[in-house]
Formats: sequence, C-alpha cells, structure tokens
Amino acid sequence: MTSEVYSTTTAPNPKSSLCLVPSEHLDKPRFLVKVSEVLLSFVAFILEEVVNSCISCSALYFFEFVSCTAFLFTLLLLILLSTSLHSRVGITCWSSLDFIYTCAIALFFCISSIAFAAQNSGTDLEKSAVAFGFLAMAAFVIDIVLFIKTCGFPLKKGGKQESSNGGPAAMVAQPEAEKLNPPINVAS
Repeated sequence: MTSEVYSTTTAPNPKSSLCLVPSEHLDKPRFLVKVSEVLLSFVAFILEEVVNSCISCSALYFFEFVSCTAFLFTLLLLILLSTSLHSRVGITCWSSLDFIYTCAIALFFCISSIAFAAQNSGTDLEKSAVAFGFLAMAAFVIDIVLFIKTCGFPLKKGGKQESSNGGPAAMVAQPEAEKLNPPINVAS
C-alpha cells in the first residue's frame, strides 16, 4: 500500500550512480578510448616484464617505466573522471591536466617504443611488446584528437579567464555600457 503512494512522487537520484559517464569531463567515446589506453598499456607492460634477457637493458627499462606509469596513472585518471571522486580532489582544471598528461604519455610512449624497437634481441616477445607500445601510443593520440574535437584546445592564450578574488580576471576592468549620471543640460 505504501509503495503505491511513494512510487509516483519519488524519482531516482542520477548523481547516486557509481559511474558518471558521460559527464562534463569525460564523454562515452573518450571513456572507451581511455579504457583501451589502460588495457594496451597493461599488455605492453606485462609483455615487457616477461622478457628474460636483453642486449641493452636501458631501452627495456625505459619502456617498462613508461608502460607501467601509463597504466597506473591512466587508470587513476579514468577512475577519477568517470566517478564523483574528481570533485573531492582539490583540482579544478581537469581538462588541462587530462590534456597535458595525455600528450606527455603519448610522447613518452613514442620515444620508448622507438628506443625499445631499436635496441632489442629481436624475439617475438620483444616485438609484440613494442607493437603494443605503439598501439598504446596510437590510443593516446586518438584521445588527444577526440579531446580537441569535443572540448577545444584547453591551453589557448587570450581565452576567457575565470573570475577569481584578486586574480588576473578581477584586475581587467570592463568599460561601463551605460553612464550612471548622464550630463545635465542647464539652459540659461
């Protein structure tokens, strides 16, 4: 009996769901690309870890560092942006952080994959790790392109500044559109 009374007046709270995709920071296509970044980085890291011996281990270790960092930090960023946890962290410029991070990891994946491809023993395991490194780099580049298409370039100079107390936007004075005291015409 009470369910009949409350069923017509109550509505589910959309903010109570665990995953908030699409949200202001992450839409569905970029969410799927970020999931693929996490998976490809993880596979590249696992394949690199299985390599038994190396000719020049510095390229292997750099690739290991980049793939592990990309996996862990992209997973963290994905969790933060797809849930309400991003509002509990003291960061307000998520779009700039996401863009800069994604560009940096794409660049590091490119460098580390090229270095590891140039300095390896030529085993199938190393070749597949390099291939997944390049695939992960491609996913990060696709994420950058989708970001610019949907949100624009976040680091534009001369863009609209947000108002803050005492910040640079508060110092820029806009001219008044309408005068408060119009001139008085005194006829003599």
